[in-house]
Amino acid sequence: MADRGRSAVSVPRAQASPFDFAVNENDHQTLSMVREAVQTRRLRLAFQPVVLSANTERIGFYEGLMRVMDPTGRVIPARDFMPAVEADELGREIDCAALTMGLNTLLRQPEVRLSINMSARSIGYPKWTAILRKALRSHPRLGERLILEITESSAMLVPEIVIAFMDSLQADGIAFALDDFGAGFTAIRYFRDFSFDILKIDGQFIRNIHRDRDNQVVAAALLAIGKQFDMLCVAESVEHPAEAQVLQALGFDCLQGYLFGVPTVTPVWLADRARVSA
Repeated sequence: MADRGRSAVSVPRAQASPFDFAVNENDHQTLSMVREAVQTRRLRLAFQPVVLSANTERIGFYEGLMRVMDPTGRVIPARDFMPAVEADELGREIDCAALTMGLNTLLRQPEVRLSINMSARSIGYPKWTAILRKALRSHPRLGERLILEITESSAMLVPEIVIAFMDSLQADGIAFALDDFGAGFTAIRYFRDFSFDILKIDGQFIRNIHRDRDNQVVAAALLAIGKQFDMLCVAESVEHPAEAQVLQALGFDCLQGYLFGVPTVTPVWLADRARVSA
């Protein structure tokens, strides 16, 4: 995926508390750093496998997660900058970069199926739409290996627009994933109109599920919703074998988390290529 949260908010300095001032200053510095990274193309996709619950040796698809490189080359994960940039046009540029890199990966690796994060705010962004449409015109079968992930909170900003957008791309074979399900406030009535193929249960209900009865009950309820609407259900943030065992017993289709692979900018296909070159 993508880690999203609080949007940057401008507070007049004269009215701001010391805490508000610190937050705004931090957001300003983050925006500047990310804007420079976009301009100088210090952006990478980190790939994390999503494995089949029935056989965790098999990979169902990869998620491409945006990473920004600071001037020293240090990798900065999306959770450290998306809250500050998501509501800004800079967030749309990052979505464009992620889509471009994801599509290029699909073109170079015909055996890979890949999910790319996007914000509902990018649906009407002309540049993002042009990138996707151009790729689909040039490579009509490409959409069959592309999954677009939209967070629950983002989808609920403009549900009618998201529904129309998804409907318009069904013929291209693109699949859609509702990310971080349970963390937001999705109105269940929209499930009949949404065309989500994949439901990704938020990690807060997955961590320590083998010891937390409440998480077991909530995860089972969210899973039941996904199954009712014929969605492939993915448990996020799986870190321990005991968690995986509970999730397999509950009936999850796929599992994702550090237990099965950390996000990496050098996925197996690039590592294999490097070994051959050496």
